Amino acid sequence: MAEKIKILDKEFEKSINSTVIQEAIQKIAQALNTDFHSFKNEVVFIGILNGAFMFAADLFKQITFPCKITFLKLASYQGSSSSGVVKSLIGINENLKNKTVIVIEDIVDTGETLENIICQLKGFEPAEIRIATFLFKPNAYKKQIPIHYIGIEVPNDFIIGYGLDYDGYGRNLPEIYTLVR
Repeated sequence: MAEKIKILDKEFEKSINSTVIQEAIQKIAQALNTDFHSFKNEVVFIGILNGAFMFAADLFKQITFPCKITFLKLASYQGSSSSGVVKSLIGINENLKNKTVIVIEDIVDTGETLENIICQLKGFEPAEIRIATFLFKPNAYKKQIPIHYIGIEVPNDFIIGYGLDYDGYGRNLPEIYTLVR
């Protein structure tokens, strides 16, 4: 892909290539496979839509232990900044009681969305909840929720690609791009 692209009214520059992306996913998959290879409890992955669909697909293909996957759709962004309001748009139909839930996130920045997800999931009475995120912004993170599996730490910049978007555009890019202007 090009080093610089334009999406709507904004310019972006490539910051993470597809090789680095796949290596990060492989690292998370290996850690999960190690942690759960002889696990007796049922494991359910929950991919957070729309952003985590590419990460969830690539990660799930590398998981070698018995498990299920389902999806939850939340919205918290408008344009290039967080709206601060998280809404549950599509709920969980899976029975999660006494199961291990692994939340698959595309990116964790402030942690507001993650906190909302955890709060909702606790109502389903899972045995435990673990978090796997493709990208993590440590300088933006404001919560105390442990993140068990992190692919890549990134600066607190606005980024698109590999599932992340700007007003719905750019999710299809196979690499990560950072806002230039």
